[in-house]
Amino acid sequence: MDFDPACYGPDVARILALDENGKRLMPLRWGQTSTETVRGILNDVSPSTLFPKSAEPVGAMAGLWFYFNGFDDAHQLAGSRENSNAYYWHAMVHRREGDPGNAAYWFRKTGSHPVYQKLADEAADIIREFPGAEFRVAKWDPFAFVMFYERAQQQPGTEQERAAMHIQLAEWQILFDHCARPR
Repeated sequence: MDFDPACYGPDVARILALDENGKRLMPLRWGQTSTETVRGILNDVSPSTLFPKSAEPVGAMAGLWFYFNGFDDAHQLAGSRENSNAYYWHAMVHRREGDPGNAAYWFRKTGSHPVYQKLADEAADIIREFPGAEFRVAKWDPFAFVMFYERAQQQPGTEQERAAMHIQLAEWQILFDHCARPR
């Protein structure tokens, strides 16, 4: 995916510029916020202010917290809405937490999501770059990816882990775009 932070407005572009413009591979487990500067910025702005023309500003904000490794904030925002975008972010939060059962629960609630086809296409391209990774993509199956991701979390430094990180980034970019892009 050709991810362009400028599509989401100058404020979002400035925030994403604090850490590789939305193109940084994220760890498969939660850790410290990637930059403390962003914590202050995100805490001081409302989702509707940051994403005024977005159809899903809360989902987009959950995505920013996810990108910057803010577990509690991403989790709280994802849990504050009852829609497929919020459920999807919620599933991603728990998958990264290392709780595959909880992630699967939220993916069941998500149901079929509009980003799945694009994600399947991106994941298929990515997986070709990692022939040692054991993941097949015909159509997007979030439950199969939860299992793949869980195995990758247990295999640091392998093609499995690198492939999972690249797919996670593509997933983040595609879902963030879906939530944040002005409608």
